[in-house]
Amino acid sequence: MKARNWWVILCVFILVFTAACSSGEGGTVEENNGSNQGAETTNEGNEQNATEAEETATNPNATPEMDFDLGGRTIKLVSWYNEAIPTDSPDNIQRKENLDALMEKHNFTVEYVVVDYGEYRDKIASTLLAGDPLGDIIRVARPWMMPSLVQQDMFWPLDEYVINDNAFVLQYTTDHSQFDGKGYGFRIGVSGAASGVFYNRTLMNEFGMKPLQEYVDEDNWNWETFIQVAKEANKDTDNDGNLDRWGLATASMLIQALSSNETGLVDGNQQTLDAPQTQESLNFISRLATENVARPTEGGDWTEPKQFFLQGNTLMYPGMDYEANDFKEEMADFELGFLPFPQGPSASRYHTHVTIPNYYTIPRAVENPEQLVYLWEKIYDIESIYDYPKQADLEKFFSNEDDINNARDSAESIRVIEQGDYYPSMPYYELVDELVDGVSVSTVIEKYKTPFQAAIDEVWNSPAGE
Repeated sequence: MKARNWWVILCVFILVFTAACSSGEGGTVEENNGSNQGAETTNEGNEQNATEAEETATNPNATPEMDFDLGGRTIKLVSWYNEAIPTDSPDNIQRKENLDALMEKHNFTVEYVVVDYGEYRDKIASTLLAGDPLGDIIRVARPWMMPSLVQQDMFWPLDEYVINDNAFVLQYTTDHSQFDGKGYGFRIGVSGAASGVFYNRTLMNEFGMKPLQEYVDEDNWNWETFIQVAKEANKDTDNDGNLDRWGLATASMLIQALSSNETGLVDGNQQTLDAPQTQESLNFISRLATENVARPTEGGDWTEPKQFFLQGNTLMYPGMDYEANDFKEEMADFELGFLPFPQGPSASRYHTHVTIPNYYTIPRAVENPEQLVYLWEKIYDIESIYDYPKQADLEKFFSNEDDINNARDSAESIRVIEQGDYYPSMPYYELVDELVDGVSVSTVIEKYKTPFQAAIDEVWNSPAGE
């Protein structure tokens, strides 16, 4: 009896369980669709969260998505050339698509304003001072704004917004546009041209010289080896008592020397001619002249060193990477190479130099600068098809992998050297001429310290607006 009762209870339990399962699977169409939609929504949310987490993990410095409406506003970007995004490469096509999407989402348009370079500086300054800037985003060169316009609070500091290293060249904010501890500019795209030393491989091989690339590979490319190589290539090949082959196109390389020794002529509002690293740089230039290392001038202008190199009888020429285009066309019979500018004794690595860096700025009269920086970040925050910045250009300039790597390495650190472009009364070229003419370094320093400082004071102490 007890067994039979137990069997009945078990059968009832099975029937109830089966009915419950059938009821769950056999609900109405509406109920099932609602259940599926809920699952899909959950899945989509999970996928979106996963995508955002992946993007954050890929680039934690990317600014989170912002939601704002600019009400049909026209954002004016001012430059001395047309900066509309072309569609000449896959990367630029991505950027243009990003801009189009952002204009639709945030309800704005962009106008690219071009101002003639000869009038640019004065127009920018006068309109800023009048409180009616020419545009919302303005390309400005450092010496045009430092120190007077920044001292007068004409621009927004942008440090807190410019942190995405996939969209911005951060050194332009953290260094090149710095004033009193704040960065006032931002740069998108690539850092700029690489400076270094072009050399004639054909001539090097003809002389049976050690391949110059080996000095770089050995981490032994410095001022001493540079002078040694230049002297070795100074030759009288026809035995007439006069040199007809030269190792170096010019001794006038003070900017490069200062940059490669991690120093300058000015620190803040003080001249630094007698600073140890600056003195090392001056001594280097003096050696090039007094030890007859460089090819002597024939009275030409600033283009003379390049003309010497184009003749095919000079081993080395200090130049910028883009000049390779000229050499390819005019020196087709020669194989050329490119090296970093050699390191000075106080340097920690190779450097590229620039005297007048330029970058985007946002005037104080413009509202919500964080929104403008955000938009340009999102335009340029792309997954590039290239392996490294400027790949297309460098592969066009150079066919040798070593030359490409040298240019890339040089351009990773760009040093700003202030001189006459910043201080109109500074007798910079007079100082260089005396060094190249063989005047002693100590004499040059004593002669030019005071006028250098006077030129600096003239700019830093000038009344507002002048």
